[in-house]
Amino acid sequence: MNNLKLSLGAPLIAGSLLLFAAFHSFNSTGDPKSGIILENMDKQVLPGNNFMEYVNGSWIKKTEIPADKPSASVGSMVNDKAQEDVKEIIEKASSGKFADGSEEQKIGDLYGSYMNMTARDVIGVKPLAADFKKIDALKSQKDLAVYFAYASKIGNMAPFSVAVSEDLKDPKKYMLLTWQGGLGLPDREYYFTDNAKSKEIRTKYVAHIEKMLTLAGIAEAKPKAAEIMALETLLASKQMKKEETRNLAGLYNKYAVGKLNTLIPDFDWQGMLKEAGANNPDSVVVSQVNYTKDLAAIIKDTPLATWKTYLKWSLVNGSAGALNTALDEENFNFNGTILNGVPKQRPQWRRGVGIVNSTLGEMVGKLYVEKHFSPEAKARMLVLVGNLLKSYEESIKGLEWMSPETKAEALKKISKFTPKIGYPDKWRDYSSLKIVKNDLYGNLTRATAFEHNRMMKKLGNPVDRSEWGMTPQTVNAYYNPPLNEIVFPAAILQPPFFDMNADDAVNYGGIGAVIGHEIGHGFDDQGSTFDGDGVMRDWWTKNDLSEFKKRTGALVAQYSGFKVLSDLNVNGEYTLGENIGDLGGLTIALKAYHASLKGKPAPVLDGFNGDQRVFIGWGQVWLNKSREQALRKQVGTDPHSPAKFRVNGVVRNIPEFYTAFNVKPGDSLYLAPDKRVKIW
Repeated sequence: MNNLKLSLGAPLIAGSLLLFAAFHSFNSTGDPKSGIILENMDKQVLPGNNFMEYVNGSWIKKTEIPADKPSASVGSMVNDKAQEDVKEIIEKASSGKFADGSEEQKIGDLYGSYMNMTARDVIGVKPLAADFKKIDALKSQKDLAVYFAYASKIGNMAPFSVAVSEDLKDPKKYMLLTWQGGLGLPDREYYFTDNAKSKEIRTKYVAHIEKMLTLAGIAEAKPKAAEIMALETLLASKQMKKEETRNLAGLYNKYAVGKLNTLIPDFDWQGMLKEAGANNPDSVVVSQVNYTKDLAAIIKDTPLATWKTYLKWSLVNGSAGALNTALDEENFNFNGTILNGVPKQRPQWRRGVGIVNSTLGEMVGKLYVEKHFSPEAKARMLVLVGNLLKSYEESIKGLEWMSPETKAEALKKISKFTPKIGYPDKWRDYSSLKIVKNDLYGNLTRATAFEHNRMMKKLGNPVDRSEWGMTPQTVNAYYNPPLNEIVFPAAILQPPFFDMNADDAVNYGGIGAVIGHEIGHGFDDQGSTFDGDGVMRDWWTKNDLSEFKKRTGALVAQYSGFKVLSDLNVNGEYTLGENIGDLGGLTIALKAYHASLKGKPAPVLDGFNGDQRVFIGWGQVWLNKSREQALRKQVGTDPHSPAKFRVNGVVRNIPEFYTAFNVKPGDSLYLAPDKRVKIW
């Protein structure tokens, strides 16, 4: 479900960002280290030929991707460290006796229920029986509406679902919206791409469905697997392509509840909304109108028996990781090995930590920040954010292609950005969530329903601006357009993203560019349609919008030409927002670094000047080595470009890169000045 939070993914920051109008240096006193990981570099590579390999080449050559990972990367290494920190918290909660209903009891018993494979194997697929019975009781296609809502509520796929988000045109209120879904493969294109790899995946997917149904005790699994694949393919054929879902204005189609039957006439909309927990909404935003209309015929023309088979598959597929060893292993075999090329499951304790993080995230997060986030880190982040916002402001003022009218709106938006750093001001209340020892399936079903109900209860209430979309222990960051906020969880604030003991330059190239990236989302192809108050409206002059699209179109063309594998290119259109964020983020981070020097020369450290260290800092952040299958999946599903192109694709558009590393015509990354894209 697209919640409009655009990922790269302390109390709410109060006061005006004008507090940071001056630029500050933030490295510690004394002799700073460069922050460059010299042993990772391959200085035999010319920076102008392949900057990614220049910065990370030695590491890429000597690194073997761990058997339990689709890739080796900075993100995975930092995430591993965060998981180890969380494991300590969980094990402490698991080792003692705590009062029923206490935070420690819930954390410990949830983790224990995941780790106890003996109990899970004894229980087997028995937890599915009640929901299988519920599916068998469906009497007609009209009953499907209510079950679709129920399936979504307990975390299983359905042809479409409802959710709550900030209203894009009135962000002080919440809106109820629908979203397409119901596919077991990662994206609709997996059902149609006509090459050998995709055909092989489809064949193996049908075999996977058959095996999973058999393990769940469902008879005639082979023909039923074929039926499921046919229905999913039909659903996929009517769904909006991922590139099209970037047009947020095209997704904002508000219908009065009484008019919903014009989309699917014989659909029990009222029953579905009631089951979903929607509190008498007067309207629903239907995100994919054509798909919703097409669903009417699919529901009507597909036999009820096929729907029942599909819904049982949805239940088995969504629950496999919470059941016995056989289902868990087959689930990994397809989703881990076949789709991502990963030969081995992660250690069970890491999977268990992941379950606790995703289920009781803020409960764990509160304990995490007490041990792993310092006031000093927050203070230095505040300085960095202020410096980046000030540099964006100065850059916008100097844009030659933008009119004074649009500049005024853009500057107003910059002044209204809200940064959130570290952790939320108000923690989530889990007191009503029941966690029971050795009842993993029940725990996760109750937790998913708890989260769904918490979301639905927002309807009719003012938007809670203190809420976070990520937990503190998440290694990520995001920008949320309707709230015009940039959010940086505590766990991302560690090396190499952010090194408290390093010189400023590498930090500006690392976390500084990440901050700039998130600010840049406020002005990408989606964020630029929202004003400073988070209202989706047209605030650009016609000529300025044309100039903006000319520049972004050139960026689409550049990235679409990048070859990931011999038969696979970057999707420049789908990755546009992230590429704008990357280019703007590093460009503005470099400007902010220059301003922080206050006219003084940058020191030379480890043989590199200041600008060189900023660029190297950017390259270090995207250190990565991926399996072929993982790259294919990333290109097919992820709005971020593969790491190599996040590095090389950005630096070749920045003039200072050419000066810093003496890049000349004939070098592989060289672009003539008139071909370099400059947006901000």
